[in-house]
Amino acid sequence: MTLSRRHVLRMTAGGIVLAPLASACSGLGFSGGGNVETESSAGNVLKSRTELPDPFATPLPVPPVLAPLRQDAAADHYEITQKRSTAEILPGMRTEVWGYNGIFPGPTIVSRRGRQTIVKHRNDLPIPVVVHLHGGKTPPEHDGYPTDVFGPGDNHEYVYPMDQPAAILWYHDHRMDFTGPQVYRGLAGFHLVHDDDEDRLPLPKAERDVPLMITDRAFDEDGGMIYPARDPSLRGEPGVTDEFMSGVLGDCVLVNGAPWPVMEVTNTRYRFRVLNASNARRYRLALDPPPPEGPSFVQVGSDLGLLGAPVEHDELQIAQAERFDVVIDFSSYPIGQHVTVRNTLGEGPTRDVMRFVVARRGTDDSHIPARLADIERLSRSQATVEREFTFARGGAEHHGVTLWTVNGEPFDPERIQADPELGSVELWKIHVLNVPHPIHIHLAPFQILEPSQPATAWKDTVDLGSGDKAEVLVRFDGYRGRYVFHCHNLEHEDMMMMANFRVR
Repeated sequence: MTLSRRHVLRMTAGGIVLAPLASACSGLGFSGGGNVETESSAGNVLKSRTELPDPFATPLPVPPVLAPLRQDAAADHYEITQKRSTAEILPGMRTEVWGYNGIFPGPTIVSRRGRQTIVKHRNDLPIPVVVHLHGGKTPPEHDGYPTDVFGPGDNHEYVYPMDQPAAILWYHDHRMDFTGPQVYRGLAGFHLVHDDDEDRLPLPKAERDVPLMITDRAFDEDGGMIYPARDPSLRGEPGVTDEFMSGVLGDCVLVNGAPWPVMEVTNTRYRFRVLNASNARRYRLALDPPPPEGPSFVQVGSDLGLLGAPVEHDELQIAQAERFDVVIDFSSYPIGQHVTVRNTLGEGPTRDVMRFVVARRGTDDSHIPARLADIERLSRSQATVEREFTFARGGAEHHGVTLWTVNGEPFDPERIQADPELGSVELWKIHVLNVPHPIHIHLAPFQILEPSQPATAWKDTVDLGSGDKAEVLVRFDGYRGRYVFHCHNLEHEDMMMMANFRVR
């Protein structure tokens, strides 16, 4: 993966590398021409047809933590109903959402490492659904394979062993051909995993440990979400209209389902678990003003858990499905200071994300230790097989539409493009073309190789700009069976940019 040093702002041993900006592309339903918004994120901007609210007027909501329905010696049992409801996202308007328990984001599930979590989903929506625990080390029958759908009125039970370290996971719809519109309408929620190693760290806790799900949406005159589906009923022809084939970018940024919210904080450290759950938009987050002393962000974790050591950043570039576990220290700001989270990859209203107000003094016994976790570092010598995958548009068509493909092949549930052995490590060389692509691999954690500094963070999604290449060491432990890997631009995924691997 080609890295520009001006984007690697501050690094220490054990950190992860921020991906570079994508180059501008055109001719793919992707407007360039110097527009930083569409040069950095594949897609076109969908404009709202109603007046959007003033930013920083809505208090930041925090998704409720779901209580177990019951607990036994081995497992925590939950029930979730997927259903339609309405929410006041824009002030004075009601927006229909398709939500887990009818809310957007869905309720947060909190699990303990080594203790089984069982979630029974009921589908009260008018379309088929399937649930994927993103980042989960999960048996194939519970992973949310795209064709393992259950229909309206049906129930489905997912069993998660939770044999994995503390991490920021999330769950979302994964229905074949329709993931984009179903996530866009609200089917996404946090699933946090805790363990003893994390508990021992003196990081901020309780009300100063806050999940932040960042999404973008567009709204019609009545406050409804606009999505350019070819079939708005989501029962017939999949995909989006031609001008949005590269991705759907909304013009209203939501955090935890609220437009440009504001959060009052004390002049202490806070831990934020940041998730980009947007369909196609990438963000580069910066604090305005930056703190008078110290870095803007101290990263303590990545997609699949803690880093070996903290990493300081002035900005965070985060692609779809990536997670950043960061600490912000507000102690050097004066009381009353407004601190705005900017998106330097946005234009107009999408340059803003949310705001913090340092409202009062507080006591703080937290700190960030020099060492966070013991991370096994993989090496090239462990790789038993090398594979190459190219993610690009072309190689197949459907009804005259050129599809997004992997190695020139559209997704086919029967086609296996890799057959790793259980317990093995493989070197995957990934090349992306045309536009940016964040690549997500189910089940198998990986580490990104970079010539001058290997990363020790475990990842499940790698952010690549157009023309970029990455080498990742993938470890296939856990379970045998069929899984997928795909682009997490959801419009690309729905238009066939996905492939199978089978662990043998």
